[in-house]
Amino acid sequence: LCCQCGVPIPPNPANMCVGCLRAQVDITEGIPKQGTVHFCKQCERYLQPPGTWIQCSLESRELLALCLKKIKASLSKVRLIDAGFIWTEPHSKRLKLKLTVQKEVINGAVLQQVFVVEYIIQSQMCEDCHRIEAKDFWKAVVQVRQKTLHKKTFFYLEQLILKHRLHQNTLRIKEIHDGLDFYYSSKQQAQKMVDFLQCTVPSRSKASQRLISHDIHSNVYNYKSTFSVEIVPICKDNVVCLSPKLAQSLGNMSQICVCIRVTSTIHLIDPRTLQIAEIDGNTYWRHPFNSLFHPKQLEEFIIMDINRVQEKKKTAGAGARSNKHTLAEAWVRKTSELDTDQQYFCCTHLGHILNPGDLILGFDLANCNLNDEFANKMNPHNIPDVVLIKKSYDRSRRQRRRNWKLKELERDRETLDTDDERQYQDFLEDLEEDEAIRKNVNIYRNADIPVESDTDDDGAPRISLAEMLEDLHISEDATGGEGADMLT
Repeated sequence: LCCQCGVPIPPNPANMCVGCLRAQVDITEGIPKQGTVHFCKQCERYLQPPGTWIQCSLESRELLALCLKKIKASLSKVRLIDAGFIWTEPHSKRLKLKLTVQKEVINGAVLQQVFVVEYIIQSQMCEDCHRIEAKDFWKAVVQVRQKTLHKKTFFYLEQLILKHRLHQNTLRIKEIHDGLDFYYSSKQQAQKMVDFLQCTVPSRSKASQRLISHDIHSNVYNYKSTFSVEIVPICKDNVVCLSPKLAQSLGNMSQICVCIRVTSTIHLIDPRTLQIAEIDGNTYWRHPFNSLFHPKQLEEFIIMDINRVQEKKKTAGAGARSNKHTLAEAWVRKTSELDTDQQYFCCTHLGHILNPGDLILGFDLANCNLNDEFANKMNPHNIPDVVLIKKSYDRSRRQRRRNWKLKELERDRETLDTDDERQYQDFLEDLEEDEAIRKNVNIYRNADIPVESDTDDDGAPRISLAEMLEDLHISEDATGGEGADMLT
């Protein structure tokens, strides 16, 4: 019989029933039943004392460990058997832990008890977010520059940064005339950005630092670091003239080439032979070359006649050829000279998409002054009259039918002129036309524009729905706003 209440019980060392034993002894005495957890709203991290901020999701192992560390000292007198979260509404600012503990009590009897510890989530801004809000406190800056009139490479770089989430540690992003400035709170984060840029675009970098202050007693120095990253001044659709030495080392290519893509290397194609080559940043800076024309100098031509050319014999030492392009010989006429009989003959790498009567954009080399050191030394017979770049489609119609969109970096802009908007539209068209670039970019479906049928297709390249991501929209209905049912 229980020595307290006389209820029959199985024998135990204390000779008491469980109810009386709990009334006599509270094994949770001294363990706090309430506590506080500090949470930063900006970066959504929790404070792990004394000064570490860690990323934890609700009801995760990391958050459970963080909460148990708060009462670790008081749990040393008991044995922790089990711990877990009790569900609380995500916006309640409360965390509830259900703990099961054991302890040896009177005469060696082991008592097990379950109790709840409640934590209140208090908002506190972390030091990193303080610096971001101040917008003036920075330890390192990465200055990215490209000396070109067109910003295609920067638009591509922006999408890569967004995809790999490298913009999260920036204090501020500032857009200036020739590029972007990224401000960081530590030199290590800036160095990480420089390493990423050198892996994704052909570039070179320099580093410098300026002494701000130092403590002569503790030998502590405070520096501000500056990293200067210069991207090669070549963009997609540029016509370039290589040096004779470089052209020979690339498999006896023609010196006049077209840049078809800029990724981690410069991709060139010879429009006369379809020979392709890739030039990395180091090779470019050893043998630099410039673009012969600006994008604004593109002229519109009309295809009068075109003939696909069968495979040409390779010359000695020739390199690889492109399988995605078709070599063709074409007679073209400027749309501005339709009242004359002036026609131009040229070889083109776009034979797979061109037909007589098509409009195409290209550069007129026959009636221009080439101000280039390599082009001026070339034999005039080796310089083509016209270099065709890309097929021309109705831009306004393409914009109306574009049922996808891209995300942008939040940055401080100087001015947004119409030229920037035109260049951005050029970049969007390049994404539609080039699948290789598209693979590195997150493309989101624009639900505001309905999907059209392909019956009225004018032949313009389009991005398929399979390549698009669904953009996340959190509406009031989804979070259970007033008058709305909770979504399950």
